[in-house]
Amino acid sequence: MIAELFGTYILMFAGCGAALVDKEKTLTIIGIAMVWGLALMAVIYAVGHISGAHLNPAVTIAFAAACRFPLIQVPMYVLSQLLGSTLACLTLRVLFDHQGDIKPTLTQYSNPTTDLEAIIWEFIITFILMFSICGSATDYRAANHWSFYESCKEYRPCRHLWCL
Repeated sequence: MIAELFGTYILMFAGCGAALVDKEKTLTIIGIAMVWGLALMAVIYAVGHISGAHLNPAVTIAFAAACRFPLIQVPMYVLSQLLGSTLACLTLRVLFDHQGDIKPTLTQYSNPTTDLEAIIWEFIITFILMFSICGSATDYRAANHWSFYESCKEYRPCRHLWCL
């Protein structure tokens, strides 16, 4: 559980922190996507062998639904992931408190995007994430050729670039 908490904290702190640092648009969206991808890769290498590096309640729930993860551990994993991401966002809030328009615990998107469009985008992108993870991590035939960790490391930067 501690591995999931720290892993999720590091991932959210690095990724969301990169977006907050980019207030002046010097990092670019490609740089932010690279930060997310590199942070995910580092966390997977650091805690993947301990907890499986789910780092997302959707992944934990999907694995449990596919009978690839013990149902009894799901609540603690999800709680650890939510706590890790909340702590990371609150840390960013403290660090970037001088910027009054920053809301690191809320999803923010560009002005022409409506709430419905943002929800649809999030649903589609999360579906693709879960499709690739479940396809590579739960099927033993796929695991021989393409590991779960490799699919995550490759997918995260692509996901952020694709959403441009």
